[in-house]
Amino acid sequence: MRISVKMESPISRNHPTLAVTTTSITITFRPLSEADLPMLHDWIHRPHVAQWWGGGDAGANLEETTNKYLPRLQTISSIKAYIALLSGDPIGFVQSYVAVGCGDGWWEDETDPGVRGIDQFLCNEGNRGQGIGGRMVAAFVRHLFQDPAVTKVQTDPDTTNARAIRCYEKAGFQAVRTIVTPDGPALLMVIERRGDEERESAD
Repeated sequence: MRISVKMESPISRNHPTLAVTTTSITITFRPLSEADLPMLHDWIHRPHVAQWWGGGDAGANLEETTNKYLPRLQTISSIKAYIALLSGDPIGFVQSYVAVGCGDGWWEDETDPGVRGIDQFLCNEGNRGQGIGGRMVAAFVRHLFQDPAVTKVQTDPDTTNARAIRCYEKAGFQAVRTIVTPDGPALLMVIERRGDEERESAD
C-alpha cells in the first residue's frame, strides 16, 4: 500500500492540515485546539480508551483534562498533539513527543534527540478491527519522518494489549524488547528511518 503525504491549508496558513491518502481512504491530521478539549475529555473516558490510556492522562474532570493538555498546544511544547479525521470526521487522537528529557522516569537512558515517541487511539470502538488504526499510525509516522531531524519513531504498548501491538506491527513497527516504564511493563516497538525517507526529506 503506497501512502502519499502532502500539506494542505484549508483554514489558514497558520493551521495546516496533513492529508494522507492511501489506496482506499484519506486520513487528515489537524493540530489539537483548546476547543477540542471537551471532546477529548469525553474520548479518554470511553471504556475502550480508558482501559489503556492511563498514566494520569485521563483527567477526572474537564478541568483536569484541560490542565493536562492545554500546555501541549504551545509552540514550545515538545509534545505535538493532533486530531485524526477520516473524510472530515474525527476518528481519533495522536501525539508525538521528543523522547530525550521526557522526565518523570521516561526514557532516562535515551541520548538521541531525534527519537520521537507516539501515542494514539481511535475514539469510536466500532472503528476498531477495520485496519483504520494501523493506517492512521503509518500515516502519522510518515509525517514525522518528513522532518530530517527525526531518526527513529518508537511506541510502548502494554504487553497485554494485543490489539495495539498488532496495529503497530501492521504500521511497520518491530518489537525490540520488554521494558519497565513508569506505567508498568511495556513492549518497546520501533521504526528506524530508511534510505528512501532520507531522500524524500531532502527533496
